[in-house]
Amino acid sequence: MSIGGGAGDYSLVSEADANNFADYLWNNFLGGQSSSRPLGDAVLDGIDFDIELGTTTFYDTLARALSSRSTQAAKVYLTAAPQCPHPDSHLDAALNTGLFDNVWIQFYNNPLAQCQYSSGNTNDILSSWNTWTSSTTAGKIFLGLPAAPEAAGSGYIPPDVLTGQILPQIKTSAKYGG
Repeated sequence: MSIGGGAGDYSLVSEADANNFADYLWNNFLGGQSSSRPLGDAVLDGIDFDIELGTTTFYDTLARALSSRSTQAAKVYLTAAPQCPHPDSHLDAALNTGLFDNVWIQFYNNPLAQCQYSSGNTNDILSSWNTWTSSTTAGKIFLGLPAAPEAAGSGYIPPDVLTGQILPQIKTSAKYGG
């Protein structure tokens, strides 16, 4: 399940708030118990952090609280979808915990940050990829891209450029996930 997103009004205001939210997620969506589970008996196996708004604090506390619920029998997977400017202004502290299994970098909608593809220029996205893979402890890093020009405001990569110029270079990284 993904928390956050590019719209709405959300934030964590304290460590207690982060721990309470972790309890809520655990009891209502993950392996805990609650009489008000929105998905009934379904048990999800992780949380994706897509934090794009609000405060930039206490997401590291949330990650630690969720990760502490993992057992050998039932792992709680943590993933994140930061924006391509490095470091991500909302998720940097959380990512630095080293608790995230996978990270899907959003290499789009950041035209001024020089971290995405633009008009034949692959240098910015490749440089950004190298920065992320050398500084992030996640198990695997994924190339988050829009599937069509209309799917995002900027950052769309034509298929021939993606398969001919970008993927051959980033696939050499041990952290390449897809």
